[in-house]
Amino acid sequence: MRYPTVLVIGGSGFVGSSLVAQLSNAGHRVIVPTRRRERAKHLITLPTVDVIETNVHDDASLRALLQEADAVINLVGILHSRSGDPYGPDFARAHVELPKRIVAACAAGGVSRYLHMSALGADANGPSMYQRSKAAGEVAARSEPSLHTTVFRPSVIFGAKDHFLNMFASMQKIFPVIPLGSAEAKFQPIHVEDVARAFVNALACEQTIGNTYELAGPTVYTLRELVHLAGLYVGYPRPIIALPPSLARLQAMLLEYAPFGPVMSRDNLASMQVDNVAKGPIAPELDVVPASLEAIAPHYLSGNFPRARYDDYRTRAHR
Repeated sequence: MRYPTVLVIGGSGFVGSSLVAQLSNAGHRVIVPTRRRERAKHLITLPTVDVIETNVHDDASLRALLQEADAVINLVGILHSRSGDPYGPDFARAHVELPKRIVAACAAGGVSRYLHMSALGADANGPSMYQRSKAAGEVAARSEPSLHTTVFRPSVIFGAKDHFLNMFASMQKIFPVIPLGSAEAKFQPIHVEDVARAFVNALACEQTIGNTYELAGPTVYTLRELVHLAGLYVGYPRPIIALPPSLARLQAMLLEYAPFGPVMSRDNLASMQVDNVAKGPIAPELDVVPASLEAIAPHYLSGNFPRARYDDYRTRAHR
């Protein structure tokens, strides 16, 4: 097997949990670093997975992790940051500085394969700090010529533990109407298992080296349509009121200060000025036929179907 041991940075998160499980099922040994082992306890039972408590933002810790790795996958990403120009310090740390550290450690340690998670819409001149930082992260990912790098740009990702459809479904359980900014913004959601499969299939495929791949599902939706579907599937479809730009910005500003952390931000709103839609189908060498949102989302949002319980068991088993 090529790349028998894979270091997955960000492996305990939403996408990482699916990816780590698929890598393990394919026979790879997987190393998952985490700041708190408790956050990755759901991965510990997988037979070929080692969870290591460490700080990946520390160069010495990174070098130690790479001593046992044949390839590195970086999934780290955040949606919110303090302000800055061209992007805030939190985006800089997660999206730009960390990739720089990773590729430098790979080059120093002789690790030649690197897979990097970016985002659809990444653009150095994009309207949001998020998009600009993701573009800078791609530059960082390619900054070491000795690395065989592949970059992925997914659209919004859905699945049983997502923070997108689940958020809108939860809101419609509580509120009688949903005021919505950027209601006509377009997205092309892709299932988390399909994103993970693209990474696994690309890992040993030489054809993917040096390429950037857009990952998107089969259907384009407006944000209004996605919010409606989330409410419909959860059993609480609410009226949706599209907000004008000034009120949308005010709403986003208020949601930045939600009690349990930002729900929406003005920077998120800025990102939606650009449609989150792929230029074409997923590249054939990735061997991914994306699942439709309508085939999967009703099961995990409603919880009422027999398949929903099966999906829940699979999620808990990370299969």
